[in-house]
Amino acid sequence: MKVLDLQCPHGHRFEGWFASAEDFESQAAKHLVECPICGAKEVSRLPSAPRLNLSGASGAQPGAAANASPAQQEWQARAMRALREVLEKTENVGDRFAEEARRIHYNEAPARNIRGVTIPEDAKALVEEGIDVMPLPLPAALKEPLQ
Repeated sequence: MKVLDLQCPHGHRFEGWFASAEDFESQAAKHLVECPICGAKEVSRLPSAPRLNLSGASGAQPGAAANASPAQQEWQARAMRALREVLEKTENVGDRFAEEARRIHYNEAPARNIRGVTIPEDAKALVEEGIDVMPLPLPAALKEPLQ
């Protein structure tokens, strides 16, 4: 198996294991390779030193991500998938969030899942009115249009 260093257009770096470089090229051309963080299917190969995954090999793996452990990378990938799902299942009402949340709460607009932006004072006022709100900071990669 060949272990390749890969990157998506959003700058997320990750590893991919392939039978050969040609196998990676074939899968990438068919959009079968996906970023585990944001789900982007436009993945490119980064220059890297040759590395083989040999059974029975021991010791630290060269080239392992210095920034995050595998558990941290998996958590980040799960969090990004969950955030993408929230974005896909909500309507973005932008800076009209507080107004639209009130309209829905008081049955002046159809009930639906919304997201948007508001100032902390307006969010606090919504909570005081009995309207559930939750802050949801988004990573820069998800602020771009979903693919």
